[in-house]
Order: sequence, then C-alpha cells, then structure tokens
Amino acid sequence: MCGIVGAIAKRNVVPILLEGLKRLEYRGYDSAGLAVLNGGLKRIRSTGRVAELEKLCQAQAVTGDIGIAHTRWATHGVPSEKNAHPHVSGGVSVVHNGIIENHEEMRHKLRAKGYEFVSDTDTEVIAHLVHSNLQGGADLLDAVRKSVADLIGAYAIAVVSDADKHRLIVARHGAPLLLGLGDGENFAACDTSALIQVTQRVIYLEDGDVAEISLAGVKIIDAKGNAIHRPVHVSQLTAAAVELGQYRHYMQKEIFEQPMAVANTLEMVTGARSISPQLFGADAERIFKDVDSVLILACGTSYHAGMVARYWLEGFAGIRCNVEIASEYRYRDSVPNPKELVITISQSGETADTLAGLQHAKSIGHQYSLSICNVPESALVRASELRFLTRAGPEIGVASTKAFTTQLAALALLTMVLAKMRGRLSREREEELLHALRHLPVALQSVLHVEPQIKMWAEKFAQRHHALFLGRGIHYPIAMEGALKLKEISYIHAEAYAAGELKHGPLALVDKDMPVIAIAPKDALIEKLKSNLQEVKARGGELHVLADQDTKLTDSEGVHIIRMPDHAGLLSPILHTIPLQLLAYHAALERGNDVDKPRNLAKSVTVE
Repeated sequence: MCGIVGAIAKRNVVPILLEGLKRLEYRGYDSAGLAVLNGGLKRIRSTGRVAELEKLCQAQAVTGDIGIAHTRWATHGVPSEKNAHPHVSGGVSVVHNGIIENHEEMRHKLRAKGYEFVSDTDTEVIAHLVHSNLQGGADLLDAVRKSVADLIGAYAIAVVSDADKHRLIVARHGAPLLLGLGDGENFAACDTSALIQVTQRVIYLEDGDVAEISLAGVKIIDAKGNAIHRPVHVSQLTAAAVELGQYRHYMQKEIFEQPMAVANTLEMVTGARSISPQLFGADAERIFKDVDSVLILACGTSYHAGMVARYWLEGFAGIRCNVEIASEYRYRDSVPNPKELVITISQSGETADTLAGLQHAKSIGHQYSLSICNVPESALVRASELRFLTRAGPEIGVASTKAFTTQLAALALLTMVLAKMRGRLSREREEELLHALRHLPVALQSVLHVEPQIKMWAEKFAQRHHALFLGRGIHYPIAMEGALKLKEISYIHAEAYAAGELKHGPLALVDKDMPVIAIAPKDALIEKLKSNLQEVKARGGELHVLADQDTKLTDSEGVHIIRMPDHAGLLSPILHTIPLQLLAYHAALERGNDVDKPRNLAKSVTVE
C-alpha cells in the first residue's frame, strides 16, 4: 500500500528518494511527499502523482543529504496535502505505513501535553510522540524505540530530526521494511524495488526491530535496546525486471510474461521423471505424512487460487480441504486440528490479513504451515515451516495476473505430491501429469493468440455497466477471478456464479444489457453448462463463451464463441484464466482507465 524510502549520503538524496517513490507507484497511492535536512527541515507534499512532487522539488530547488519520502494510500483522513506524509512535530519528521489502532487514545494524551494536531491521520501521533521523548532527554534512536513501545497496530516508520542531522531511524511491526547498504551511503525502504537503482545489498528487518542508519553503517536494536544482528542478502531483482520495455502497461507485460513465469516456477520438475515432497522444503515429507487435512488462507486473487486447489486436493489427492478468506478466519471461533496443514498464499508475502491469519492458526494449535509466495524474504515465508516460491518475477500491476497462474502451478505440484504420498498417483499418471506441466508454458503461449477476438468483445463490454460470469465445478473460481479482474480495472460491476445457481436468483438480472461470460471446457459438467446457457439465451441474454475445441457449441444470434486452442484437463483452469485477464485489460483501455493503478486500490495490502 503506502510506500517508504529513506536515504543518507554525501550527495543530494532528493533524486534517490524520488526515483524510489516512482518505483513504488505500483502499490497505489493518492498523495506523496518528502522531507530533507539541509540547514533545517524542508518538507514538500503533493496530492498528485510523484511527477508533481518532483516538479515542486525542482521549482523550490530542494536538496539535502539525508531524507525520507512517502506515497500515501488514504486510511485515516481524505487525500489532501494536510494528510499527506511526512508529518512534522517541532523539527521531527515521520513517514508511516500501516495503521495505529490506539491513535485516538494517544491523541488525547498528547493534546494534554500541549500538542496540536493539524491532520486527520493516525500517523501524526508518532511525530508528536517522538518529539515528546526527545524533549524528555532521549536521543533520536531511543526516542523512536520508546515511542513505538506505546503504539498498538501495524507500522513501518522512518524518522529524521533537524536536531540530529547525521542519522535516520526506522522501526517496523507488522508492515514490511528493509535496509539498503551502499558504499558510504545507506538507505531504507518498504520494498526492494525502491532501492535497486542504488544497491542490491539489503537487510530485512523483523517485527520489533528499530534501526539507526548513518553514513558509517546500520545499527539494529530490539524493543529493549539490545543490539541484534540481521543477515545481509543480495537481491536478485534487477532494474530491467521492473521496466515496461515494449509494453504499454505493466498489466499487459505481466499477462504476456505468464508462459515464462510458469516455466520458471515449474523449472525444478522440467527434466524430472518423478515428483518429490522436497520441492516444498526439507521437512516436507515428514510433515506431509502426518497431515490429514488442509486449510488454505488467502485474500482476493490468491483466495481464488485456493478455491481451485480445493477441487484438486479433494478430488485428486483425496485430502479434505477448507478454504477461508484470511480476514474472516481470524475473527471467528474455529476448531483447530494439529494435523491440518495451513497453507497461506500471497503474491507479496506481506498481506496483513493473511499474516494475521497464520499467526492466529498457530496460536490456537495448528503446527504445520506452508507458504506459497512470490517474494523469498517476505514475512509470510519467514513465518512458515515450509515454503514454495512461485518465481513469477516482480508483479507491478495492481490487478494480479502472473502471480495467480504461478500460484495455480504451485498448487498443482502440491496436489501431485500429496496424491503420490497417499497412494493415489500411479506411475503412469505421474508421467502424464509431468508431461502436461512441461507443456503448460507452450499452451499458455497459444492461448495468448485469442487476444484479437477478446479485443472485439472488449469494445462492446466497455459500454456495459454490469456483467455476469458463469462457471461450473473447478472453473467456478476462475469465473470469480474473471469478475474480480473486470471490476478492478474497468470499474464495470461484475458478479460470478456457479452456473447451476442461475435459476436460484441471478437469472432475474439477465437481459440484453447484461452480458454473460461463460467458461465452457469439455469436462464432465459441459452438458449441464449447456443447459444453463440455454436459460440465458431464452431470456434474451447475450452470451460470450470460452469453449474448448470439441464442445460442439456454435456461434448464433446473441451467442459469441472463442475457442481455446488447447485442452489441459486437470490444468484447464490455468489456461481459461488468460482470456479473462485480457478481457478486463482491453475493456479498461476502451474506457480510458489507468490500468496499472486502478482507483481506490493498492498492490500490497499491508493493513487490515
């Protein structure tokens, strides 16, 4: 969500801060700002894009060798300059990601001390708290440590003070933050991508860490002030990986990167003749032998991947599976099962609700956990016993695409492993499925060729205000994902239904102005689906059908068919995802929307 960059150097850090913010724009934001020290504290804020902030900095000739910067996604208070970060209190400046849950209580206490509040944000209390602790005699590092001890909630913060011009202080709890190590200069950010222009050497902070960043290096302490060590990692992320190249938008780039992303994710089985539980960690075989059920926790697109996996795990591996929206799971009374494998799925590995769901599961007695994630050093990966990295590469577009298909590829591998360990995967079937997985990138490349037909659909869809998506069985979650994509970036209201539910209510909505998109693979439910489609057609609805080659569906008045070039059996949901992504993308283009930065949304949801 919000973005943080901090820097200290023997040169002007304003270009570094601004470039870092530009690389964080994909996270979603409504305002931006920075503060630097140069003979005093200078703060610039804007409710526009980072480019507007850059113009203001140039116009005012802002320079400094130490500073912090921020992109804000509004939680407390409307998007406005007064609510934009950094926030200031008596020479102290703070940027913050997360939500402070006890800000009202802290606001009351600080007002009693004479502090005045000029914003509607929860963040302003942090600036006043740090200033208050400085006034009490603490140095900047200790003032921040004491301040965060009074906070309840999630935070990643960076702090500078005009009374201490040689260091900046950062702290984290429940929101991502890392340090970047340079040559005689050092940095902080919420995401590695913000720093790749200056360093690839990073330190990932843990919850409760407070760090001092100076020209000489970094110092990390825990909540009690004790020095602690965190390892240095060399990031594999490159500047080229987060550049658009030949593409118009990041979402377009990421849709077309899916064959390679899936190939990279499946690389470990590309030349294999059998599948091994060690794909999921050294202890996977021991743990998988002991588990008797699966609980999947995820949000948004990742939740839809989990729903597909339930069909695979129960139908193919024969293991009971429950899928829960992470933000709901932790707030209900559930029955723990020590032999249940808790699987968390997240692109970023920093999704607050999913992290909290995993922590809750552990707290009530679940002992086995597996993370399926795209970011190796993320909090979710570090918190899980087992992990599988999807290797999708950076995903910048807010609407997830290649993260979803690589998650499905990972879950297909997991299904095969569990099926094999439970005696439900014959040698012949294993070889057949491994061949299908190796062929999957080629099949995905073929599906991308339907784009011209999808564009024609999108021209009509762009004029609509509502749409229905239908699927049956394992393709119902794919219909849900298609509806989500259309909502996210085209702003067309869309709903997904299991096709058999049409006559139980949604059919009342069907008319000539309500396009219906149906996923129609040639599977055991195809004849049932055909009956559902006839129900739509009989009521004057306009059908758009994604059909396999041999489903015997034909174009007619009000019925538009796109034939998929390949049928993948068990892996069919992965292929049918691609046209729905392209439909959302081209409908959004037709409507003139900002495809990569849809309104009101953020890429990495690090608050509840």
